[in-house]
Amino acid sequence: MKIAVLYGGTSGEREVSLSSGKGIMNALKQKGHEVIGIDFHPNKLNEILELNVDMVFIGLHGKFGEDGKIQSLLDMKEIPYVGSGVLASALAMDKSKAKQIFHQNGLPIAKGKTYHHADFSSTEAFVTDILTNFSIPFVIKPNQEGSTLGLTIVKKEEQIEEAIKSAFTHDTELIVEEYVKGREMTVAVWGKRGEETAFPVIEIIPKNEYYDYESKYAEGGSEHIVPANIDADLSRELMEFAVKAHQILGCKTYSRVDFIVDEGNNPIILEVNTLPGMTPTSLFPDAARAKGISYEDMIETFIQMSIE
Repeated sequence: MKIAVLYGGTSGEREVSLSSGKGIMNALKQKGHEVIGIDFHPNKLNEILELNVDMVFIGLHGKFGEDGKIQSLLDMKEIPYVGSGVLASALAMDKSKAKQIFHQNGLPIAKGKTYHHADFSSTEAFVTDILTNFSIPFVIKPNQEGSTLGLTIVKKEEQIEEAIKSAFTHDTELIVEEYVKGREMTVAVWGKRGEETAFPVIEIIPKNEYYDYESKYAEGGSEHIVPANIDADLSRELMEFAVKAHQILGCKTYSRVDFIVDEGNNPIILEVNTLPGMTPTSLFPDAARAKGISYEDMIETFIQMSIE
């Protein structure tokens, strides 16, 4: 097949996307496909509008890639692509909306509140409202951003103002959430619609205090334990929750669902990643390898599922 791979982009996750795109392109070439690589930029939409390919593999992360915008353009051009469609992508990217849907469908979430930058006349008013609703420690993060960019774990009152400013540099909305101390877990999901299955649970042990950008992408930044060292009941629950989250958002082909398991062994869903990383250190390829599936075969399976 003739397949275009979109990578790079303009989000804060550009460097990660460059690595994902390289891996995806190499895998597709090894499987015999003709590959066209496009370092995507919103100012160069003619590169997409003039595409003449059988399919597009989106290797973008973050805004203009994972939020439904590029999917919408491809839909209008009637170009098939791998992965979730416009609505599922937009919902998963909007953490506040996704949390509402999870809660309505019985999935456990952390207590939180969403703020728009225009909600208050001053930062001081923001701080007052946050302290009225939350006890330290808590988390402040952008509503629509990935890779923990703009996220702060607030442990002292004097951190709040800077945390608000940091979050608002990435988005016009931020989320304040109770801080849940526990173990980081993630579950990869794939399959045709209605037939999705979960890979073994992965526990993430970051070298830093929490699973931040460096822990995610620097070599040796975190240790991935697959399958996670947890009991069978918890493992089954996490896998069931992951598939349910994937399905209720309307995701297609593949996703990765992140959790915190608190000190009482209760899982709390954090988010669904519709375009999880495909770098050499990424979690989805690790989950596939644990099931005896090579990186190249994993990428080819995504293609075949999308064709079907």
